[in-house]
Amino acid sequence: MPTTTIRTGIIGFGLSGRVFHAPFLETNPAFSLDLIATGSPERAADAAAHHPGATIVSTPAELLARVADLDLVVLASPAHVHLEQGLAALSAGVAIVIDKPFVPTVVDAKKLIAKGEEVGRGVHVFHNRRWDGDFLTVKKLIGNGSLGTVHRFESTFERWGGPNRDRWQDTTTIAQGAGITYDLGSHLIDQALQLFGPATVEQAELQTVRVGSVSDDDAFISLLHTSGVRSHLTISRAAGQSGPRFRVLGSESSYRVYGLDNQEPFLKERRWPGSDGYGISPVADWGTLGIEQSDVGATPLETERGDYPAFYTGVAAAIRDGAPSPVNPRDALEVVRIMERAHALSVISA
Repeated sequence: MPTTTIRTGIIGFGLSGRVFHAPFLETNPAFSLDLIATGSPERAADAAAHHPGATIVSTPAELLARVADLDLVVLASPAHVHLEQGLAALSAGVAIVIDKPFVPTVVDAKKLIAKGEEVGRGVHVFHNRRWDGDFLTVKKLIGNGSLGTVHRFESTFERWGGPNRDRWQDTTTIAQGAGITYDLGSHLIDQALQLFGPATVEQAELQTVRVGSVSDDDAFISLLHTSGVRSHLTISRAAGQSGPRFRVLGSESSYRVYGLDNQEPFLKERRWPGSDGYGISPVADWGTLGIEQSDVGATPLETERGDYPAFYTGVAAAIRDGAPSPVNPRDALEVVRIMERAHALSVISA
């Protein structure tokens, strides 16, 4: 295990590689960003400008051919190539970070986990939204008993995607791990399982609503947790207006918050970790805690600070010190299991 800098390569430099991985590798002294693979000349120029210490190659194969010079490979690539690329990296003896969606099937997930265990290298799935500020707030409220016994958890992640575009999310199929359930839904399912434990799919409504869609772009999933809590998850890339990001109903109180954690827009603007205000939600975006029908009503509650950098801090500890992965890959496997079940229960309608 490396005791010096963790030498890292990224496969893919679209939104995922550029926004959600490279900034944390660049700003965390435990890592060096040594190789970036992208087939786009524009993205290659962007990578070279903002990560001058990295060598840019044009294909994943070129990066994997140099894997002996690395300790970690980040798969910021489409889900349908994660299995092949992940097995190649693990077989070469390096740890991997895999962006969500993990893989399209439970069978694929088991193969990657088994290979990681066989070679003694970590499989770290990037469920970064465990470190959203609003989610950390919900987690804190549940943990300290402020809500009493929770009976319903509502989680909504909706965007307006506009018409279909020439990108893998819009052109690949559900069988390849595409669609809104695999994309944004993986976040919501992972968060629900983290809060309330194992669950079964009670209901799933998946549909295509945009012209030319080849996978679901609007979905509702109802989970029943063994703890007794029901989670209602709503996901869309065809929503001109969105409901509350979280609404949590308990026996003693409730919590509701609108909007999305602001770390993503910060990162898109290259206001990386360490920038003024990173991870801090403005007062206008705080949620409310309480009972609206009571004399006191619901009052604003400060949102916990968002902390995506914690994921890579955990990866560094796992590689250097043998600490547990920040995201247990078997947790990610359960997310895939639920997504597969949701697709099996719902006939995609258009």
